[in-house]
Amino acid sequence: MKTVTDSFVSLGYWPSAGSFGFNTDILATNPINLSVVLGVLIFFGKGVLSDLLDNRKQRILNTIQNSAELRGRAIEQLEKARARLRKVEMEADQFRVNGYSEIEREKRNLINSTYKALEQFENYKNETIRFEQQRAINQVRQRVFQQALQAALGTLNSCLNNELHLRTISANIGMLRSMKEITD
Repeated sequence: MKTVTDSFVSLGYWPSAGSFGFNTDILATNPINLSVVLGVLIFFGKGVLSDLLDNRKQRILNTIQNSAELRGRAIEQLEKARARLRKVEMEADQFRVNGYSEIEREKRNLINSTYKALEQFENYKNETIRFEQQRAINQVRQRVFQQALQAALGTLNSCLNNELHLRTISANIGMLRSMKEITD
């Protein structure tokens, strides 16, 4: 390693008049070297750098334009989605309101039909009670009539003798003949 640094150090001792060599004075050579390198880079690299920057600028503009288009489409889709959401919410509210009104209507119909059924049952009960009362009254009448008839027959049989009995039968037969003659 020492021989490599010695060779660079020995280059500084070469005479500079009329010959080509390296200037090892860093402060004097850096601005000159930098200006030469920059000049060469600017001269030859200007077109390449300009093309690179133009390509990069075009890609950035294309990306911005694509992003703007995507943003526009996204906003459009968002508005469509919001419109659909509003529509669905309105339909849901309408279904909810219709559902509640349908429930209320069914509730009223059920209550009304229950009241009608109760009225019919009450009417049926009252008719059944009246029918049973009428039947009981008819049975009592029939029994009273039978008892009265038996009492009357008993009274007649005890009061009537054969002769009175024959006269009553003859009178009734005479009345029946006179009624028959009137109808003929």
